Amino acid sequence: MGNVDTAQYLSAFLDEASDNLKGLGDLTLELEKDSSNMSVVNEIFRTAHTLKGMSATMGFKSMAALTHALEDRLDAARVGRCHLEENDVDIILQCLDVMQSMVDLIRSGESDRKIDVSELVKSLRSFNDVQSQPARKENDNVEIKRDDTSLSTEQYDSFMKEAFCSNSKAYSISVELTETCLLKSARVFIILNRLEEVGVVFKTEPSVDSVENEAFDNKFKIFLITKTSQDEIKDILQKISEISAIIVNEYDTSIAEHVKNTETKEHYTLGSPPSFDSSIKQSSQIKPATTSSKKSGSQTVRVDIGRLDKLMNLIGELVIGRARIERLVQEARLREFDDPLSQLGRISSDIQELVTKLRMVPVSFIFDRFPRLIRDISKNLGKEVQLVMEGQETELDRTVIDEIGDPMVHLIRNSLDHGIEEPADRVAAGKPEIGTLKISAYQEGSGVIIEVQDDGKGIDAEKVKRKAVEKDIITEEEAQTITDEEALKLIFLPGFSLATRVTDLSGRGVGMDAVKTKVESLGGQFDVTSKLGAGTRVFVRLPLTLAIVLALLVKVGAEVYAMPLENVEETILVKKENTRTLNGTPVTLLRGEVLSLWGLASSLGTPRDSIDRDEYPVVVVKTGKNKVGFIVDELIGQQEIVIKSLGRFFSKIRGIAGATILGDGNVALILDMSSLSFGK
Repeated sequence: MGNVDTAQYLSAFLDEASDNLKGLGDLTLELEKDSSNMSVVNEIFRTAHTLKGMSATMGFKSMAALTHALEDRLDAARVGRCHLEENDVDIILQCLDVMQSMVDLIRSGESDRKIDVSELVKSLRSFNDVQSQPARKENDNVEIKRDDTSLSTEQYDSFMKEAFCSNSKAYSISVELTETCLLKSARVFIILNRLEEVGVVFKTEPSVDSVENEAFDNKFKIFLITKTSQDEIKDILQKISEISAIIVNEYDTSIAEHVKNTETKEHYTLGSPPSFDSSIKQSSQIKPATTSSKKSGSQTVRVDIGRLDKLMNLIGELVIGRARIERLVQEARLREFDDPLSQLGRISSDIQELVTKLRMVPVSFIFDRFPRLIRDISKNLGKEVQLVMEGQETELDRTVIDEIGDPMVHLIRNSLDHGIEEPADRVAAGKPEIGTLKISAYQEGSGVIIEVQDDGKGIDAEKVKRKAVEKDIITEEEAQTITDEEALKLIFLPGFSLATRVTDLSGRGVGMDAVKTKVESLGGQFDVTSKLGAGTRVFVRLPLTLAIVLALLVKVGAEVYAMPLENVEETILVKKENTRTLNGTPVTLLRGEVLSLWGLASSLGTPRDSIDRDEYPVVVVKTGKNKVGFIVDELIGQQEIVIKSLGRFFSKIRGIAGATILGDGNVALILDMSSLSFGK
């Protein structure tokens, strides 16, 4: 086979490899629950085989060597040469971590050979062979015939058992390629892929390695387990070119009932004894059709996220341009432009909505990492934890998804390390030995709510107060006066931690502070509630998208500011006679509740003329469970705005989230209401 330029396929390989590794991780966690589940073992084997073929084709030899060793270990388990134990699951997961590191290296332009896999390969290949053929009872004189000498006795038994247990059919398929076939290994690869779409390829004769190296003549054999009928298999193979002949044999899988006389008999039971006259029910020789039927095209396409970002930027410019035209038409009072502008507005809104949906991905994109993470952490801590996940189909903008991954990891670590108790402590407290960690997501209005809740020991507010006094964060007098709810907010401060010692998981005081900072930088809200002895609930509210949002435009002095509507509760007019001063802060009553009033001009340092008014426009903003009223000079109205970054030099300015271009061409700063309120 000639040299092939693989550079053009690198992006597709990296995407496919990442998807396969994710699938392997999920399957391995399933295998840990039941190591005797052969359907899971077969699926892992099939995926590992695919990954090995891909990496070998692309020339990544270290990855191919590791996946080859993993494939051999799984194949040994499939045919009964070894049993998979808990340690094997750890090794498989370690292999997946190493392969993901290789993918990351390749993506960054480096070589997979930078990682030494020799020890892992050695571990995978160092297993103890067990007696593959189950010992028969002395009164078991039934002789099991093998109808195909390409399979060893143990392989034949395993082949029959797997088909029988999965209520599937077992086939041997002999294929002969045409004499003019130039790329034999590529043709076999296509055949195997088509068959793997409908079943599990148990074995090939000659071996997969020989097939990949074209070390065979034009004939080879495939042993397939599938629920697909014989005619359907014929139809699949007939559509593949460069095949001169096919022979399909279907086996009688009821022969697998002979295991009732073996040590694994409880897995196989049938109502009547089988007949051992012949395991081959039918065979047929066919010639592939000379014409191929039309294949249906794929319904999906991979798009680079950079292109979607560029498209979203163009939509943003369209929104700005539309707003400017609308403003000019309004100022010129050109009524004949009303209908065309209305149509333009509908079309641009539809395009904007469509592009926004294109960028949306389900939160399962990050939720799927958590089972493995929780498994590793709980095992390291010696705790037993049941994970419950809900709402994985809830969608968020890809940018938000990318940013929220690390904060979610911090929350999970806190729940496992600080929240959920050790099994003995839980039993002593009258709780189930296994703790529960619930992660849920759901859409509410124009945002998405993510909750992380555990049934652990909760947060001791008194302990928080004592720790805060020790660190000189609050005084003894303040500790006596603040409420438990106010005490919980102290855990958000930088450097604050309740851990008695620093570990790999906690103790440095950066967890909750980092989470709160990140959530608020995304324009979200963050809150924690806890009940001592019952557990803790963390509430995170995030905007659906960070690109184009609805905002309330307000005027303070000569400046116009944009407040994201996500944070705005309502707007009110407050009469001067209805204000009072409480602890030096102006307040008013809003439906029976005390509302603090802060001047937005003084919060931002915006110069303005001192105007004595009888009433003030106030924007009521909700941050967490608290409401604050910001006094402004004028309420301009709602408008869709495109969020523009201020760059890294201005990204740390408190109270400013970005900027936008208004319809008149002027720039307005977008306010970060959470940091403005918290900083106050």
